[in-house]
Amino acid sequence: MKSAVEPLKARRIYLLLRDRIVAGELPPGARLPGEPALAAEHAVSRVTVRRALDLLEKEGLVQRKPGSGTFVHDTRTVRPIVADLSNVLSHLIDMGRSTDVRLLSFGYVVPSEAIAASLGLQPGERVQRSVRVRLIDGEPFSYLTTHVPEWIGLTYSEAELAARPLLELIERSGVETDRATQAINATLAGPDAAAALDLEIGSPLLTLTRIVYEPSGRGVEHLHAQYRPDRYSFHMDLVRTGNDGERRWSPALGRPRSSDKTKTDKIKTDKGKSGEKPTRTPRVTKQRS
Repeated sequence: MKSAVEPLKARRIYLLLRDRIVAGELPPGARLPGEPALAAEHAVSRVTVRRALDLLEKEGLVQRKPGSGTFVHDTRTVRPIVADLSNVLSHLIDMGRSTDVRLLSFGYVVPSEAIAASLGLQPGERVQRSVRVRLIDGEPFSYLTTHVPEWIGLTYSEAELAARPLLELIERSGVETDRATQAINATLAGPDAAAALDLEIGSPLLTLTRIVYEPSGRGVEHLHAQYRPDRYSFHMDLVRTGNDGERRWSPALGRPRSSDKTKTDKIKTDKGKSGEKPTRTPRVTKQRS
């Protein structure tokens, strides 16, 4: 029983310390209490504390210095991506051109009933299914599974999908995209997503399910995305609207960010040299800037 409880205690201490680091209570460079002090504070053994610190170190949140102690690592070197919910489609293309992508699988399958219904497909109609991982500053931040109707998927190759944003390829086929619906949720990382995102199985993830439509109302893309919350966040500007007594918060569509700092965070991954060619490394490529 004790052998089963100890990992749970280590996980609890890991989460407590992680929350303090992410919230800024323990700033970059801060020295964590020593193992004996943490063991006494949480009423656990030093072995349990060591396991918790191992998890933090594996995630890159702390750095151990022999003879000096454990220090909070400056995670700002891996800059998070901030997605603007009020301008989804243009942001998708911008993000696709400024990050790296690793194509894990590419093929044609008959989709589940739920995905077929969301795209308005006929029974037995196939889709092009792909699984990709996106990276920012060389670190994985999203695990993407997409389904596109076969008649669109046949217009691009596996190599093109590994080098260009999917939405760009869809529109190149002659399809006009004019709206999308999406739902944002939270989940725990399964084995495949955990391995791709360099996380422990069961780690918390943000999820987004998006369906993109053409003007006729037919679905042209079903996306299920899973994001590391420490490297990706969603943003929306709001304004107060309505008459007295019916005031409410509404999306500020097309409005600039309220501060230069936030604006910089949003566009920090959009910089690059015009005309940069994709790297020719098989299945891993630098997106066009």
